[in-house]
Amino acid sequence: MAAHEGPISTTSAASSELLQKLTLILPKGISFKIYHLSTPPSRTSAIYSAPPTARPDRTYCESHFLAVSIQTRSADDGAEPVDVLVYAIEILIYSTAYDTTLFVSKADSTGYLHLLDLPRGTPSPIRAISVAFLKHLLERHQRPNIQSVVSLFARAQDQYLFPGSIEYSGKHVLDDRGLVRWWCRVLDPLIQQPEVSTRGMKHWDKVLGYLIIPGLDSHETRSYVPRSTASGTQWTIGHPLQEISHHPGDVPPRCLIPHFPDDPKARFLDELDDEITKGEGRMNGRWKSVKTIDQFWDMMAFRQECSAGRMVGFIWIVFKPYKAQSANEGIGDSQSTVVTDDQSSLPRSQNSNFLPVTPATSFTTSSQTHPQDPTTMSTEDVILFTSQQTIANPTPCMTAKKKKPKLTGPIIPREPRIKTQNKNYLIDIPETTAYYHWVSSGRGQVIVDESDYKRITELLLRLDFANLELTTSSTRRWVNEVRSGASGSMGEAWGQTVTGTSIFESPSATSATGVNTLSVGLVKKKRKGLEDPTNSKSAESVRETAPAVNVLGASMIRKKAKV
Repeated sequence: MAAHEGPISTTSAASSELLQKLTLILPKGISFKIYHLSTPPSRTSAIYSAPPTARPDRTYCESHFLAVSIQTRSADDGAEPVDVLVYAIEILIYSTAYDTTLFVSKADSTGYLHLLDLPRGTPSPIRAISVAFLKHLLERHQRPNIQSVVSLFARAQDQYLFPGSIEYSGKHVLDDRGLVRWWCRVLDPLIQQPEVSTRGMKHWDKVLGYLIIPGLDSHETRSYVPRSTASGTQWTIGHPLQEISHHPGDVPPRCLIPHFPDDPKARFLDELDDEITKGEGRMNGRWKSVKTIDQFWDMMAFRQECSAGRMVGFIWIVFKPYKAQSANEGIGDSQSTVVTDDQSSLPRSQNSNFLPVTPATSFTTSSQTHPQDPTTMSTEDVILFTSQQTIANPTPCMTAKKKKPKLTGPIIPREPRIKTQNKNYLIDIPETTAYYHWVSSGRGQVIVDESDYKRITELLLRLDFANLELTTSSTRRWVNEVRSGASGSMGEAWGQTVTGTSIFESPSATSATGVNTLSVGLVKKKRKGLEDPTNSKSAESVRETAPAVNVLGASMIRKKAKV
């Protein structure tokens, strides 16, 4: 943060609710350090393309980065415990007036989790942390009558966030098929939601999971879905892009497909959009080669990332709210209200001719409001109408700048104001609007802006995690870099220790109670030295009566004559 005049972060308390959830699911007596970094909601480009007659949805993006470390003996002397990063996950939250989308951007591990020497059969802490983090963000960003969607694509890669970690022998990388199954098991607990959330409001009317793997039919894809009786019927083989879209009627397929960063389908989407700019589909927004959304997924199977032995799984978890139909009724009013609030900050001369445009408003001339005919107005209305037109279209005499008076007299210097503390202007934004929900309990331990967030994550991508010594130094450098930019309680809250309280039964203890083992006294073995006399006599008679080996005589062999 040396490039700034001062640290941009101010006092912030970490979310105690997330720490409490992690305490209940982590193994008993095992300590982890949690690092949660986030950004405030900022205006970004829409993830869905707008139809030709509509404008793109106003979209806000919020980034969350969660890192987990453990304490182990250093590789040099082994006397003092050191912190080692073992897992990290990045989630991007896109919020509009219609929905909230949680996109799992990256997740990676270093392979040093085995240094904890957990008992055999203990569930993976990485899976438990991922589920708890997603549940926490879902609850903190839930809005009434607004649907939420968790989206990700599973594609195996050696290393996503920790460079050099593939060189460590303790890291086990799953293949494409194993990674798709792993993410389905991670997201499966999200479908089993309680009736009432911790905030006192009802969770969801319906929660459904969707899985599609380009190149595989529905029968083959079904094998990747968890076989649990509770949520097995709530998984659908396919995609929910048409169900979660708020565009009514038959819209082009490009308006249904989200555009996420580093997404295989987003790269294919960009190539197909070139057909619109160069072809005849500029007006209707339709591709020339791909006509429907189902044909888009069929063509995805021939992409390089989804063929030649590779496989990519696209997963969605859709959370339908109660009374979802009333959500679209007040969207136009809410957006108009927000736009009107923005107008209040403008001068009246710029504000008189401003027309709030919602996504449902067309850009054609027929949709614009026209002034009323002055001949049909009363005398008072004509005077009011004339004054409004004068303010909207001032004459050149009115717009002429007034001549500033000449300043005279002694110059009184202004005393300088000493800056005693750093103010974080990032948190001086509304917590709840028609487009996002940003409560204090859903923020990270340290809040930074988008530029510093990218710099911090890019620093992690330039470090080395090839062995324990390099991982220790890389962890120390990354943690101290974030802490140096925080001030007040933010720096103190960065990296809070969580000790698990969950008790897991070992598989040996459970299997011993379920299998009936015969005692030693009930097992009778045959002695080798003793033989049954009746059986020995019968065996000798069989040997005597048994014919010897049949050997053909010389006269029975006929040789072929040589010619």
